[in-house]
Amino acid sequence: MKRVKYLLLISWMLVCFSASPQSKVREVAFYEDHYKNLQIGFSKTTSIVFPYAIKSIDKGSSDVLVQKAKGVENILLIKAAKQYFFQTNLTIVTSDGKLYVFVLNYDEDCPDLNIKADNEVAASREVLFSLENENQKRIEQTASLVLSKMKKTSGLKKSKYQISLNVNGIFIQQDVLYLRIVFENKSKINYDIDQFRFFIRDRKKSKRTASQEIELQSLYTTSSSLVIPYQSAIVKVYALEKFTIPESKYLTIEMIEKNGGRHLEVDIDNNNLAGKVYPITEFNIDTF
Repeated sequence: MKRVKYLLLISWMLVCFSASPQSKVREVAFYEDHYKNLQIGFSKTTSIVFPYAIKSIDKGSSDVLVQKAKGVENILLIKAAKQYFFQTNLTIVTSDGKLYVFVLNYDEDCPDLNIKADNEVAASREVLFSLENENQKRIEQTASLVLSKMKKTSGLKKSKYQISLNVNGIFIQQDVLYLRIVFENKSKINYDIDQFRFFIRDRKKSKRTASQEIELQSLYTTSSSLVIPYQSAIVKVYALEKFTIPESKYLTIEMIEKNGGRHLEVDIDNNNLAGKVYPITEFNIDTF
């Protein structure tokens, strides 16, 4: 009886050992089937173009070199740091809340030189950002809705030199403030924008103290155009991180002309904002 039990134990152990390599093969097959394979080389650079800005990069091995292309936020450059490296992986998170996973293989002869990452390549579309890092796609969608929203405000306009700045809509959602601004050029000369900025400044300044200015950086704008064509008007929406204006200060919107002197400023204080900020909620955004 003891001999029978011993033989059964040996048989069970042999079955376990023979099954373990098979499980490893299945894991590799799953890994390669579900993620995008890329062939990269040592002497050539591979470019991956994403639909939104890159927020996070993680490479599985130091045998691979990665960096964002200079001057842009959505293009990643990859190449091998050594020849014939072992297969590794690359994980990217973009600002629209998508996760991309690539399996990297060495191939000097036929590397993939230009890859377009789209929804089909994304491994996951449910990345959640922290409260400090607002979802870029959400901001862009809301800004587009604000651009076409008919509800308008008045009294926040400055005109000079046949050029006018008109803040005709102020909206807020969660921690983001959206300003809709109409740029109008009634002159016969194009207006080239050199600087366009927002900052909080002191209402009054003592002769013995320096004026303090806090510049506010735009999170997103619906248009990157820096030209207001002559005898025309354009509309842009600027997304800013939520802020308040102290009683002793005001918000200044400043526009400076390139190689010209037609500069404009619009000043906004708490009294100007009273009753003019329209909240956007999850309920009304679909019927905006």
